[in-house]
Formats: sequence, C-alpha cells, structure tokens
Amino acid sequence: MKHHTIISLFALIFFSVGNGQTINVCKDCPISDLAIAIELAQNNDTIVVSNDITTNKPIRINKNLTLIGNEYPIMDGMNEHEILTVQTDSFTIKGFKFQNVGQSFTKDHAAIRLIKSKKFKIESNQFENVYYGIFLEKCSKGLIKNNIIKGNATVEYKSGNGIHLWHCNNITIDNNKVSNVRDGIYFEFVDHSNVINNSSHDNLRYGLHFMFSNEDRYENNIFERNGAGVAVMFSKKISMHENKFLKNWGTASYGLLLKEIYDAEITRNTFEKNTIGINAEGSNRIEYLGNNFIENGWAVKILGACFDNNFTKNNFLNNTFDVAYSGRLNNNSFENNYWGEYSGYDLDKNGIGDVPHRPVKLFSYIVNQSPESIILLRSLMIDVLNFSEKVSPIFTPTDLYDSKPLMKKAL
Repeated sequence: MKHHTIISLFALIFFSVGNGQTINVCKDCPISDLAIAIELAQNNDTIVVSNDITTNKPIRINKNLTLIGNEYPIMDGMNEHEILTVQTDSFTIKGFKFQNVGQSFTKDHAAIRLIKSKKFKIESNQFENVYYGIFLEKCSKGLIKNNIIKGNATVEYKSGNGIHLWHCNNITIDNNKVSNVRDGIYFEFVDHSNVINNSSHDNLRYGLHFMFSNEDRYENNIFERNGAGVAVMFSKKISMHENKFLKNWGTASYGLLLKEIYDAEITRNTFEKNTIGINAEGSNRIEYLGNNFIENGWAVKILGACFDNNFTKNNFLNNTFDVAYSGRLNNNSFENNYWGEYSGYDLDKNGIGDVPHRPVKLFSYIVNQSPESIILLRSLMIDVLNFSEKVSPIFTPTDLYDSKPLMKKAL
C-alpha cells in the first residue's frame, strides 16, 4: 500500500497531470499498471500502454480518455469476468488485444462494454475467445472500426455476439471482421446507423441480426458461411446495397430473411450458393433492384402477406428455383429481369423478350407442400409438369410473370 502511494505521488509530480497530458505505461515507466494510470488521469488525457503490460483485472472507466496500445498489449478476462466497462463520453480505445472473456449464464460479459456513451471510438483492436466482443447500451454517435473479433462458440445457449447494440443511434460499424460467435453483428432498437465494409463469417446463427431498428444502412458487407445468414425483422426504411450473401447453406438457412419489413431498398447485392437467397414474409413496399441471384436452391421465396414489392433488373442465374410463391394471389411486380431459364425470343432486337416469362415452377409449389419430393427434381415427369403449368397456370399465380424479360444480363 505504501509503495502504491509513493508511485502515485511520484506520478502526479512527474506528469503534472491535467487536461491533454500523456501518461506512458510500461514495465520501466514510473507507472507500470493500467489501473493506476486510469486512476491518476484527468479528462482528455491520453494513456499509452506498452505491449510488455498485461492487465488481467476488470477495468472501469468514467473519464474522457484516449487509450492507445503499442503493439497490442493484452487485456485478459482470465475466462472469469468482463474486461473493460466504460461509462463516459469522448472515449477512444485503440490497439489492444482482448482475450478470454468470462462466460456467464446470468450476465452478458463482454470484452468492451459501453454504457450511455457518445462520441466514442473503438478502433483497430483484436479480440480472441470472447463471450460478447463489443457491447453497447444506450450509446450514440460512435465509431467501431477495423477490429478483429473471434469467438469460440460451439452451441448457441453458451455463446454471445461479436458486436451487440441495444437502444443505440447514429453508430457506424466499419471494416470489422467477426467470426465464430453466435451472431456476428446484432441490432435491437438501433436507428440511423451504418454497417459498412464488414466481414461476418462462420458464426453459429446469423452474420447480421437486427430487429426493431429503423432507417439503417448496410453496404458492402460480406456474410458468408453463417448458420442462417442475415435476419432482418420488424423494421422499416432499411437500405441494403452491394452486400454479398455467400454459402449460407443448411436445411433452415438463407442469405437474407425479411420478416415484417417495410419501405426498404435492396439493391446491387449478390446472393450466391445459399439454400434460399431471400426469404420474405410480411414484407411490403420493397424495391429489389440490380441484385444477382447465383446458384441458390431458391433465389427468392415469397411467403404470406408480401405486397407492393418490385423486382427490377435482377439477374437470376443457375438457381434450382428462381421464385417460390405461397398462394395464388400476387400483388408484386416482376419486370425487366434477366432469367437464365428464359426460352423466349426477341424478334425486334430491342433486348426485351417478346413473350412473358413465368418464374414460378409447379414443382417449387409441390416442394413447398412436400419437401421430400425434391428427390424427383431431375425427372422427366417434373419437366412435363412444369411446362404444362407454364402454359396454363392452375396452382401458381396466373398474374405472376415478367412481361418484359431481358435478353442479356442487367448491369
């Protein structure tokens, strides 16, 4: 205790700690403990930590500080506890390695937890063996950028999420790599936020999971090999542009699930090698423009209560089924799309087929009713059934067709 007091007094004299000062933490420095440095620091100070320092006790911060790690000093949860809890504004942490977050069935332990914070940055950190990686509660106007987050998830009930936001707004999540957790990125009650340039892959459940979150933008992300792709629920005014949904494959998997989504834009995305590219239910007034559907089981599966949606200039290439539709009533528009299976002609050479294309096969309707019938997929009988339904629709919607199918892929 006496030794601690001497160091603290020496540090106060040595640094003349005040606004804007820098405190160095290393083994050979006057201060060699991060907790002591935080205790001594004043608002707006910067703490620079050397990589010869390891912190293995829970840290709590309620001052406006900048924490800089030099070559990734370790902050270790010892598989027992949360690591860093912050409740302040104008906070920055950069260049640390967080590892071994404690697992708990009663508390959501995180490597970094921010509570009611704004104007913060969490940047260029590494996370390994995390329960929750970054957890934000009631935060705003923050940036989470260039972090690498890896969990060790094996079953859902014993795992947490990589980046978890609850009741937040105006957050940007940019260029992070998240893997091996339950949900890569999770939003609940998060508005006016951006998810851009991220890679979320090999997660147990979703690459991205958000609900009750409005006016958010998701752009140029890659969601690959996740348990069930991306789930978007109970939200409105969503923009999803130039994302890639890849190899989300399994008996109940999809690239993108839309449930109770309204007034959204889904444009220039790629859905490739998913069980289902887009699975939509109860989702209305959505513009699907310029998307690529490549080698999916079902490119688009439209279930009940989907109205006033427009599919325009999308490319459907080598999918087992391009469109599956529940029911015989259609209030959605399919026009000017490219269909790889279109067998029509273009006599006037204007680039648009002269006969409409019906994308819903009778067999897709049968498989929806009896999934085990998929074993008949390549049989001659099924080809005959599909052709007869195309000529004279009985089971599929009579008004679901593309009246102006493109002869060449849309750009």
